[in-house]
Amino acid sequence: MAGPKKSLGQHWLTDRSILSDIADAADIQPGDTVLEIGPGLGTLTSELLRRAERVVAVELDNELALKLPGQFPGKNLTVVNQDILQYDLASLPKDYVVVANVPYYITSKIIQYLLTSANRPRTIVLLVQKEVAERVAAHPGDMSILAVSAQLYAEVDLDQVVPAAFFTPPPKVDSQVVVLRTRPEPLVPESQQRSFFRVVKAGFSAKRKKLRSSLAGGLGVSKEQAALLLEQANISPDVRAEALSMEQWRRLATIVEA
Repeated sequence: MAGPKKSLGQHWLTDRSILSDIADAADIQPGDTVLEIGPGLGTLTSELLRRAERVVAVELDNELALKLPGQFPGKNLTVVNQDILQYDLASLPKDYVVVANVPYYITSKIIQYLLTSANRPRTIVLLVQKEVAERVAAHPGDMSILAVSAQLYAEVDLDQVVPAAFFTPPPKVDSQVVVLRTRPEPLVPESQQRSFFRVVKAGFSAKRKKLRSSLAGGLGVSKEQAALLLEQANISPDVRAEALSMEQWRRLATIVEA
C-alpha cells in the first residue's frame, strides 16, 4: 500500500461502513456520473462505482493515478492525473455529483471552484476538517464569508463525524461530512454578485466590531451613513457581521448598491 504524502495532505480512510455512509449521503442514482476528487487508494471509489453509472476520479498524485485503473477492471472508471482546480468541469454531464475526502488546506478553494462553475454539480459531499464543515454550514450568529459564499449557491447540511483515529495517519483533528445541494439558481443573480460580495467583505472586514463600524470602514463611508444604510435594510447597527442571515445580506447589498 502506498504511503500517504504529507505534502499533499493525504490521510487514508479504509473503514467500509464509513465509506458506504459517505457515498449514501450523495443520494447517487443509477444513471449518475460522479466526480471523485483525490481518490487515493480507491477505497471510496469502490463504493461510488457500485452506485453510479460512471466515476471520473481526478488525482494529483501521479503514482496513485497510474495504479487506480488496474484496481477496477471492467468498471466505468476514468482516472485523470490533474489538479482538480485545473480540471474542466464543462466536460462532465449536467447534474453530476461530487464525492470526496479532500485535504484540509484546499477545501475552501474546491468549494468555490465547484459552486462558481458554469456547470455546477447537483450535489457535493465532502469529508473535511470538522471545524471547516461547521463553518460552511453555519447559521446566523456564526456566519463567515465562507458560509455566505457556499450558501449563496447551495443548501448546506452536516452529516456524520469521522474521528481522527479512523485515518492513516491520524490527522490532528476530527473530520465531518458536509453535504451541499446546489440551488436551481443562486440567491443573488450572477450580474449582482460582485456588488453583493463587496458589501459582505466590507461587513466582515473588522469582524470583532459592530456592523456599523466594519461597514463604514470597508465601504469607505461615515458611521452615520453606514447606520442609515442598515436602518433602511431593517438591520440593527449594533450586531456583528456573523449574525446576519443570507436574506439580510441580500437586502443590505441591494440598498448599498442602489
